[in-house]
Amino acid sequence: MEILDGKIVSGAIKEELKQKISRLKTEFNVIPHLAAILVGNDGASETYVASKIRNCEEIGFRSTLIRFDIDCSAEDLKTAIIKLNTDPGVDGILIQLPLPKQINEEEIINLVDPSKDVDGFHPANIGKMVLGFPTFIPATPLGILLMLKHYNIETQGKHTAVIGRSNIVGRPISILMSQQTYPGNSTVTLCHSKTKNLRQICLNADIIIAALGKPLFLTADMVNPGSVVIDVGITRVPDPSKKSGFAIKGDVDFENVKRKCSYISPVPGGVGLMTIAALLTNTFNACIRKNNLSFDEA
Repeated sequence: MEILDGKIVSGAIKEELKQKISRLKTEFNVIPHLAAILVGNDGASETYVASKIRNCEEIGFRSTLIRFDIDCSAEDLKTAIIKLNTDPGVDGILIQLPLPKQINEEEIINLVDPSKDVDGFHPANIGKMVLGFPTFIPATPLGILLMLKHYNIETQGKHTAVIGRSNIVGRPISILMSQQTYPGNSTVTLCHSKTKNLRQICLNADIIIAALGKPLFLTADMVNPGSVVIDVGITRVPDPSKKSGFAIKGDVDFENVKRKCSYISPVPGGVGLMTIAALLTNTFNACIRKNNLSFDEA
C-alpha cells in the first residue's frame, strides 16, 4: 500500500509554479493575481480562504481578500464581482462557498467572468469541460487528476466508481475519468443515494473516488484488494480529545481500508491540498491567457 500524499504532490506543483512565476515577473513584468470573496465568518470557510491566500503568498502570487458580513445583500456582492470582472489587474476570482441563504449561489456563479472563473464552476466552463475543450476544470477534480498523474496510476480500461454526484466533484470527475485523455479512458459508474448494490459496484471497481460527505462511509468490505481509493470527503466531527474540539474525517474508513489498497489518499493531507494546488494552477493559466503570453501552461 502506498499513500497518495497530497503534501508531496502539491509541493512539487507549487515549486514548479514558483519558478514559472519568477520567469513571468522577470521576462514580462507580470504577476498572477487571485481575488477571493468571503461572506460571513464560518470557521471552515475562514480556514480554507486563509490557506488559499497563504499559498498565493508562498509562490509569489498577488492576492486580495474581500469580506462581506453574513447579512450582506446580493446586490452588494454582485457589485463587487462586476468590479473584479472588469479589473484588468485581477486574473482569477474565487467565491468561497457556501453562501448565506439570502443569496442565490447560481446567480453569483453565473456572474463571474468565465475567463476569471478559476474554480471552474461557470456553466460555460463546465460545458467546455464536457466537450473536452480547453477550459478551467473545477479545482478538486483537477487536483485528483494531478495526483493520479504524479503517481503514474493507470486509468485506461479501468473501472472507476465515483460515489457522490455533486456539481463540484462527483459529476465533473466522472466525466473527466471517462474522457479520451490521461488520466482518463476508464469506464465510470457514478453512484449516489439511489444506487442499488453500491457495495457490489465498489467491489468490482479498480478505482474508487469517494465524494459524498459522509464520514467513514466507505468500509473495508466494500473495497476490492489492490484498488486505488481516493478520499475527497472532509467533515468536522466532535472529538473532545482534540484541543479544537473536533477531528477531521474523510469519507473512507482509512485505517481498515488501507490494508486492502494499492494506493489510498489520507484525510487530511490528501485531496484537500491538491484542490489548492489546482486552484493556483488555474489562476496561473488564467494570467497567461489574459496576457496572451507565449509561455508553457502549468
